[in-house]
Amino acid sequence: MHKAILLCAGLYACIHAAAQTDTTIEKTMDEVVVSVNKWEQKINEVPNKIVKVGKQDILRNNPQTAADLLGQSGTVFIQKSQLGGGSPMIRGFATNRVLLVVDGVRMNNAIYRSGNLQNVISIDALSTEAAEVIFGPGSLIYGSDAIGGVMDFHTLEPRFSKNKKMMAKGSALTRYSTANQEITGHADLNLGWEKWSLLTSVTYSRFDDLKMGKYGGQNSYYRPEYVERINNKDSIVKNSDPRIQRFSGYDQLNLLQKVRFKPGPGWDLLYSFIHAKTGDAPRYDRLIQYRNGALRFAEWYYGPMTWNMHTLNILHTRKTGIYDDARLTLASQDYAESRIDRTRGNNNRNRQSEKVDAFSANLDANKSMGKGQLFYGLEFVYNKVGSRGERTTINNGQVTPMVSRYPDGSTWSTTGIYGSYKINLQPNLTLTTGLRLSYNTLAATFDTTFIKFPYRQAALRDGGLTGNAGLVFRPAEGWQLNGNIATGYRMPNVDDIGKLFESAPGNITVPNPDLSPEYAWNFEVAVIRHKPGRYRFELNGFHTLLSNAIVRRPATFNGQDSILFNNVLSRVEALQNVANATVTGLQISAELFFATRFSLLTHANWIGGKETDDVKNEQVPLRHAPPFYGSAAIRYRFKLLTAELNSQYNSEISNARLAPSEQAKTDIYAKDATAKPYAPGWIILNLKGSYQLHNNWLLTAAWENLTNRRYRPYSSGIVAAGSNFIVSVRAAL
Repeated sequence: MHKAILLCAGLYACIHAAAQTDTTIEKTMDEVVVSVNKWEQKINEVPNKIVKVGKQDILRNNPQTAADLLGQSGTVFIQKSQLGGGSPMIRGFATNRVLLVVDGVRMNNAIYRSGNLQNVISIDALSTEAAEVIFGPGSLIYGSDAIGGVMDFHTLEPRFSKNKKMMAKGSALTRYSTANQEITGHADLNLGWEKWSLLTSVTYSRFDDLKMGKYGGQNSYYRPEYVERINNKDSIVKNSDPRIQRFSGYDQLNLLQKVRFKPGPGWDLLYSFIHAKTGDAPRYDRLIQYRNGALRFAEWYYGPMTWNMHTLNILHTRKTGIYDDARLTLASQDYAESRIDRTRGNNNRNRQSEKVDAFSANLDANKSMGKGQLFYGLEFVYNKVGSRGERTTINNGQVTPMVSRYPDGSTWSTTGIYGSYKINLQPNLTLTTGLRLSYNTLAATFDTTFIKFPYRQAALRDGGLTGNAGLVFRPAEGWQLNGNIATGYRMPNVDDIGKLFESAPGNITVPNPDLSPEYAWNFEVAVIRHKPGRYRFELNGFHTLLSNAIVRRPATFNGQDSILFNNVLSRVEALQNVANATVTGLQISAELFFATRFSLLTHANWIGGKETDDVKNEQVPLRHAPPFYGSAAIRYRFKLLTAELNSQYNSEISNARLAPSEQAKTDIYAKDATAKPYAPGWIILNLKGSYQLHNNWLLTAAWENLTNRRYRPYSSGIVAAGSNFIVSVRAAL
């Protein structure tokens, strides 16, 4: 019943904090601009639902990771398999069906999988200027993968001096959190001249093992024991404090360097380099798996996840016959990850290592045409995947090659051309429409040294046509009605076509070279009521149809339905285009200002869906449709002080409403009265405050999970933090 309390009364808080402060508070709808077409645009002319996280939101909320930054908005659901992770779910879609974009460059690469992904944590929350979440298909502008939505991050921008003197600005921050003994240090510095600007940012964080809450929840959430290597033998050791989730801590380093140059009127050149690297990140949900009544794994962790990105951005602003603004973005990325596991009592440590080299080129332009504006562009993306496997005998250090996760040397590419047109048909009526044509390729060669594949090559050559049409009607001041139809698609990548891995104990997923793209249609309506300084209300309803969806299904391999893999007889599965999915949802956001210094905010999200089962040809609950969730907050502002009481919540998902793939994860779910897995509902309270001291110092403090509740968010492998005290100090130059 807490749903009605949170929706109607809004007694608690909506960490709306991360979401819409900059887009709503004390600003009119005309004044807010977003980058939905890669160019700034008035929000009241955009038919999509968009949530913006501004710099002030980030400073106030102090998110530990970029995943937390999104989750604090109350509009994006975050799943975590381990502390060093965070997989965003948007409108029933996740992982390789949602798109990550940083400074106009897509992060998604050829090995983004359908299982939960932690790549978003490579983005440094403390060097983020702003972030936007565009809900619904974004394939018109961004191409493949943008089915559920786009998460568009903008890193700190180098700024020029306004006179002939050098301008120096910067900040330094230190932060400590008790639940995982976090220690974070951050510093950024901007040096600006009239034509040159340099910006440097560095962040280092160290997280110890996470401590769960004390009250509520089930005892199955505890970590009663763990595996430790003692005298060259794997021993099961009793945990002295079962609330501490042993082997969940990790560390991370982020660097950002930008050089900006304005050679003359209308020209703006920007080079940026991003480096992100985590330490070893234990896969906590695997470390708590049991087999035959005992812990299964002695080791299971991700090796250092490294991401480097070089970007050259050339902007030319000048009214010509074909454009008013044109931007060329060239980017080179290299990404590396690895998986290391060893079962208890086994002296063989398995390692699978992957490396992706990615190159992209985007040319985007806009041109005013009478009452309308044309947006158009070209895109080319190329990925090459390196993959290898090795097995180490830990007793003597002997290393032998083993089967790799992907076909080594695989390539994936996409080329697209798009055009979008926005016109104000009437002063109060805006039409936006567009089309995109894409052509995609994939090539892979399978190594038969370890596995006798019945095929040697996989090749894909396929095109895709996507588009959208949206209307925004403003019948009176402060009113906005939106209607939007959009299509999206996702081209199979190397992970889909070429992956060989254990999807669950006793199940082995083998490659399938015969996959084709999946397509989505999205229908959406919205009503917005806004009175600056008084209130803002937004209701969005949507319905998405996904066809030709790629799911795992039982298969055969060389005529056999089971094969021996890692010395375990495993059922053979393969990804296949045999599924359909439907998603329907409502999203509500409200903001009310009262008593001069107080504001009340709330977000609520109801998302329901069905998809074709992995085993049977029948519709079952959609795996990535989270329970009813949201947040609410009451905020107080007085001069340089901000204080906030907020809450976040999830409703229950019964066993019958869990997807079959989730029902099989007995190690992470609670048990109902019939001993079946289910996801209990929960609600937590948080208290936050910040104080600006002499314009140069910002003090923030928070007490999260005031009631020290023990809970595990839906589908997450790790139990959330218990009562957590956070304090930080930021000094500005």
